[in-house]
Amino acid sequence: MKQLIIAEKPSVARDLSKVLNANQKNKNYFEGPNVIVTWALGHLLGLKMPEDLNKEWQSWQMETLPMIPKNIGIKPLPKTRGQLKSIQQLAKRKDISEAVIATDAGREGELVARWILEYVRFDKPVKRLWISSQTTKAIKDGFKNIRPAKEYDNLYYSALARAKADWLVGLNVTRALTVKYEDSLSAGRVQTPTLAMVRQQEKKIEQFRPQNYFVISLDVAGQKAKLNQKNPYGITDREAAEKLVKEMSQQKGTVTDITEKEKTEPAPLPYDLTEIQREANARYQFSAKKTLSLVQSLYETHKIVTYPRTDSKYLTNDMKATMKERLQAVVDFAPEVKTYIKHGAQVKQKRVFQDNKVTDHHALIPTEQRPRFEKLSTDEQRIYNMIVTRFLGLFAEAHKESQQKVTVAFQKETFTFRQNKVLVAGWKPAEEAKKAVQWSEGMKIVPSFTIEKALTTPPKPLNEGTLLGKMEKHSLGTPATRAEIIEKLIKSELMERTNTGLLVSPKGKQLLELVNPSLVTPELTEKWEKQLEAIADGKYSSKQFLQEIEADTKKLVSEVKHSDKKYQDFSITAKKCPECGSPLREKNTRDGKIYNCTNPECNYRRRKDPKVSNHRCPQCHRKMEIIDGKNGSYFRCKYDGTTEKMLDKKERSKKMTKHEERRLLKKINDQEEPQESPLAAALKAAMEDKK
Repeated sequence: MKQLIIAEKPSVARDLSKVLNANQKNKNYFEGPNVIVTWALGHLLGLKMPEDLNKEWQSWQMETLPMIPKNIGIKPLPKTRGQLKSIQQLAKRKDISEAVIATDAGREGELVARWILEYVRFDKPVKRLWISSQTTKAIKDGFKNIRPAKEYDNLYYSALARAKADWLVGLNVTRALTVKYEDSLSAGRVQTPTLAMVRQQEKKIEQFRPQNYFVISLDVAGQKAKLNQKNPYGITDREAAEKLVKEMSQQKGTVTDITEKEKTEPAPLPYDLTEIQREANARYQFSAKKTLSLVQSLYETHKIVTYPRTDSKYLTNDMKATMKERLQAVVDFAPEVKTYIKHGAQVKQKRVFQDNKVTDHHALIPTEQRPRFEKLSTDEQRIYNMIVTRFLGLFAEAHKESQQKVTVAFQKETFTFRQNKVLVAGWKPAEEAKKAVQWSEGMKIVPSFTIEKALTTPPKPLNEGTLLGKMEKHSLGTPATRAEIIEKLIKSELMERTNTGLLVSPKGKQLLELVNPSLVTPELTEKWEKQLEAIADGKYSSKQFLQEIEADTKKLVSEVKHSDKKYQDFSITAKKCPECGSPLREKNTRDGKIYNCTNPECNYRRRKDPKVSNHRCPQCHRKMEIIDGKNGSYFRCKYDGTTEKMLDKKERSKKMTKHEERRLLKKINDQEEPQESPLAAALKAAMEDKK
């Protein structure tokens, strides 16, 4: 009898099959003496759509809202039906004794597998493989500790409740807004409060008014300190600053207080997914999606880091025994690694080992597998370096420094000088010591003031790193879904990614005015997310959660229905449709910006700007544009106006024979042979006459 093992992706299935000796490769699975390893392709099934459940819900009408089905049910996704059918056939084989869920060890991974098993009506025992890395050792250890799937039922209930909540809130509110305001307006349980956070920062920037102020500084032996003030922007007039400096300059200053203390700073804990996404955005301007993709590649393809979609920065106590192997894997990373190994791989940061702070997965750290740097891309190398550097900090001494604080008084006004001396560099790179001032209480200071004019600066727009931090603070989404939410907002044209940060589009600004106030603020979504976590922990009922979601959905739809707010579609242009005269709407597509007719009965559509082709102009050899004319498309050069007929598909696909190719080359070569110029011919004739 054999186990049917369901992985989430073909690459993971391939890794599992190698370890489990499933060497017989088939189109949709690997087979061995004791196992069959197959795979999903992410989700193979999804919740049924409204039109699948009720004929009345096929058309978008306000009268049919809210849509609250008794049972939503699941259906196959069209593009992956073949793989699902293959798993169905494998599940019915008589030599299959049990199934093993080996999808990603998390909420969504659980849902992927459970839906497949539900759809194929699998009625045999089911077990769960729970691993945090894809190395051979981790896979073998995982199969030794395989658990009954029932132990993960609460995780499944949480995932299912999340999917149904997004269906109920997202589809109902989106339909209500779209029908009422006659434009595609997408709202959601998590995406709308996320968009609102970006808008709140924009409002702060819009309300900001720059203000001049003056800074008074005191210079002592090359060290500078600013005047202590309750309001650092309080001096707004140069005359007032000069008057104050004049008063203070009438006598020497006095050192009135010196305090010293030792500060110990341990190295930061390893990354969770959100923190590495934030830091990669700050360092390399990587989007959250790109960072997740890179870490996923290091985990799945290269197998040199642990499971990336984690929300924990801690490790479990049983991992202490693996620390030496992980250090040996990165022995060439830095000179100090050999020292750490020599001293028994002793973790100095004891606080990292806390079982109660590890949820589904521990922190993101290197595996026991040595990296092959020649196989890593530059960006993969950057992310891997970040993960390893954080990991090595666990073995380094804490950074210690002596901090001295000195107060210098000129009558009532004071200046505070600070100088630090490194006692133990520890995990921080060693810095060159700065020249210190020898302070003593009662010491007299000769006044040496400077006045500098400055301008208050506006708050910065949120970038992906700062937005991820706010989403984490308010429990909006999970580490695995936050990047996807940001991308969805950008694709739905509610938000824009710019060089300076994230901006809300005119459409997005309007949506936030039209959508329910309770969906704009993060409190309601934060409450829902905490309830989903409680369901996963077995501390809250998914049935009760969905009853609350249904009640909230009815309230949200009712608010939209009875709203008296107005909407202006900023995508509608002043341009008229040449066929029916209706205004044209500008729309972003993968292929660039297009104009669509706003008349639902008219199908007119054209590009905003001509598409640039790879076809070269015969005159200037630059790329030509494709123009949609009345008689079909043609090429046009925008530089010299040359036009050329565009061949149809048959003509373009027709290949030139070898004979035609040789004949054409001969013709070109003949044309390129140098011809006798008129001047040369005249000189030749003159010479012949002389003879």
